[in-house]
Amino acid sequence: MAAASAAMVRPAPAQTTGYKDMTPWPGVVVREYEGETPSLIPGFKTVSMRDVIMQPGAKTMGPPMMNAMICHITEGELRLEQDGKTFTGKKNFVWTCNKETKEQAYNGGNVVAIMRITDLKA
Repeated sequence: MAAASAAMVRPAPAQTTGYKDMTPWPGVVVREYEGETPSLIPGFKTVSMRDVIMQPGAKTMGPPMMNAMICHITEGELRLEQDGKTFTGKKNFVWTCNKETKEQAYNGGNVVAIMRITDLKA
């Protein structure tokens, strides 16, 4: 099981460059992909992408969002608390956050969970 979890964190062979990993909380890796792309959505100049990779039992600390974003669970399942409301995001669940939204994510499962974030930057 540990080998399978470790494999989930490693990038695919085609993704060996073009990103930077940070570990802001225990068991949580934020993988920021290089580059921003111009946005066609009114009110947003650029978009960029990152993944939040969470080991079982890991959680975020609930910081306010720095910008509007679209979030998508690509693997696993997360319990999310957003501005006092709790919901579960299972694989392929999509939701949004606005700038200053407070959200905490918790992986209560037994597999790695990945949240892909598309940042909408004004």
